[in-house]
Amino acid sequence: MEEHKKRIIKAIRYIDSHLDADLSLEKIAEVAMYSSFHFHRIFKLITGETLQNYIIRKKTEKSAFYLAVKKEMEIKDIYLDLGFSNHSVFSKTFKKYYGIAPSVFRNSAPETFHKIVQVQSKNGQKDTVFSQYICKVDNLLNWTKMNLKTEVKQLPEMNLAAVMSLGIANVEPSYNVLIDWAKKKQLFPREHVKMISVYHDSFKVTPPEKVRIHACMLLDEELEKTEGLIFPETIHAGKFIVGSGEVTLEDFEQSWVALFLWMNEHHYSMRKAFPFEVYHSNFKEHPEGKMIVDFCIPV
Repeated sequence: MEEHKKRIIKAIRYIDSHLDADLSLEKIAEVAMYSSFHFHRIFKLITGETLQNYIIRKKTEKSAFYLAVKKEMEIKDIYLDLGFSNHSVFSKTFKKYYGIAPSVFRNSAPETFHKIVQVQSKNGQKDTVFSQYICKVDNLLNWTKMNLKTEVKQLPEMNLAAVMSLGIANVEPSYNVLIDWAKKKQLFPREHVKMISVYHDSFKVTPPEKVRIHACMLLDEELEKTEGLIFPETIHAGKFIVGSGEVTLEDFEQSWVALFLWMNEHHYSMRKAFPFEVYHSNFKEHPEGKMIVDFCIPV
C-alpha cells in the first residue's frame, strides 16, 4: 500500500501544480506510472474521490477563494489560470458546485468571512452561505494583540522533508511517518528541531476532511529525492506576516482567523504561496498543553 500511496501523492502534487494544463486520465496515470485502468481505481481507494471529482473540486474551490478574497482579479484571469477553456464552461461548473454564478458569488462575498458553506435549501437546491465569525471582528483583533506578537518579516528559504496528509485527521499519523523516517536518518531527536505544517488548501473553501496539509521537518540541506512517503518541499524566501505566541491546539483556528483579519486591517494581500505553522515546542511536554508557534502568511 505504501508504494501505491507514494505514486498517488506524486499524482496529486502534479495535479495541484498544473491546474491550467492537460489533466486527462491518461496524462495523470502516466505521471503516477500506472495504466489508466488501474490508476482510476487506486486513486479513488486512497483519496475517496474519483480523479475527475478531485480535479473539478480543486479548480472550483480555488476559483471561489480568488473570487471572494482577491476581488481585484478579473474573472477571466481566474478561470484561465485554473484551466477552464472559456467563461461558459467555468460558469456552468461553478454554478453546479456552488449553486450560483461566479459573478453573483463574488458580489455576495462580504469583506470578511469565516468559511464558505454549502447548505441544502428547502427545494433541494444548493445555497452558498458566507459563514461569519462567531466572535466580533474587534474582539478577534484584540485577542491577536493579547496573544500573538504580529509583525511582517522577510523569511529565508526553507528546505523541508514532507509527508502529505489528506484531511485534518491524518496530520498526526503523517507526522509519525515523518518522525520514524527522521529517526532512521538520525535527524530526530535533536536540539532545535523544527516541525512545520504547510497548508495547501484553505479551510475557507475546502472541507476539513479534504484539506491537504503537509507535515514537514526543517532540514539543514535540501532532500535530494523522494524516499518512500517522504518528499522534498521548499518554502521560498519572501515576505510573511508572522504571528508568534504560546497557544493550545484549541487556539489554532482562532489564531489563523485573527491573523488573516490583521492582514486585511493593515491592507496586505496574500500572494500565491502557502501559509504554514512553525512549532518551536511540543504541547505534549507542557502542563497546560501549550506550544510556541509561528503562524505565517505569505504577502
